[in-house]
Amino acid sequence: MWLFFTLATTLIWGLAELFYKKGAHPDEKYAHLKICVSVGVVMGLHAIFTLLTQDIGYDPINLIKYLPVSLCYIVSMAFSFFGMRFIEESISDPIENTSGAIVSLMCVIFLGERIAAGSVFAIIIIVIGILGVGFLENNGETDRKKKLGKRMAVIAFAMPFCYATLDALGSFLDIYFLEMETSPLINITENTIEEVANTSYELTFFVCAIILLIYMKLKGVKYELPKQKDKVLAAICETAGQFTYVYAMSGNGAIAAPIISAVCVVSLVLSRIFLKEKLTKKQYFFLFMVIAGILILATIEGD
Repeated sequence: MWLFFTLATTLIWGLAELFYKKGAHPDEKYAHLKICVSVGVVMGLHAIFTLLTQDIGYDPINLIKYLPVSLCYIVSMAFSFFGMRFIEESISDPIENTSGAIVSLMCVIFLGERIAAGSVFAIIIIVIGILGVGFLENNGETDRKKKLGKRMAVIAFAMPFCYATLDALGSFLDIYFLEMETSPLINITENTIEEVANTSYELTFFVCAIILLIYMKLKGVKYELPKQKDKVLAAICETAGQFTYVYAMSGNGAIAAPIISAVCVVSLVLSRIFLKEKLTKKQYFFLFMVIAGILILATIEGD
């Protein structure tokens, strides 16, 4: 069954990226905040469902203790949603998925870990791919500067990198938080530590959603649920993917991880089919370099 859940996770998260992009309208100033609200509400409902149906011995103080990790993930997603308003999903998603490579580098730098020669090769491929995409962005291969202006074009293109960095930081902190010997979380066991951490994350996202709703209300921005179809579908897919991910990784994580890393391939294909995104041959070449590096790294690190 682990293979079914692995493939389901890959497809569901690929669909989530598609709906995120559809809900991130360039001319809708607060679209990224509305997506955050949608995700926060759905995750909050899932957290409440978990607390009502599973005996994980949850202590509310874990909401505070896990806050540094939760904020890394939440803020990174907000950056991603903002960037989606202006950057093709075919470009942003592969860049965002380089967070795994960043985590590997952080482990080498701060924890003194060693990485295999193959991982170094994969990271080099990823870096070359990103540099190639960045070069094309800034040398007339796209008309983004003409559409957005130089300043906004630079900000928009920086968003996937902000996501990758913060998501990597959250994953790096999770190394500490999800180890029984080092975790500051309380009232946890080997069987419940992941659920406790995830519930804390989802509840924090729910609180952020409420704060954002109040903020938009004060700004006079309407959040009309019937008009948030794509945003809500993205949130449902995001949360459903988290659910299937746990079962995928519990079966055969070493094989599941690289398969799930292919979500950026799924996203690229879906964006091409449903969003009609068209990139130059050079852009596709460098993006496939990034994707190849991600898959190689996931395969090696998963062994």
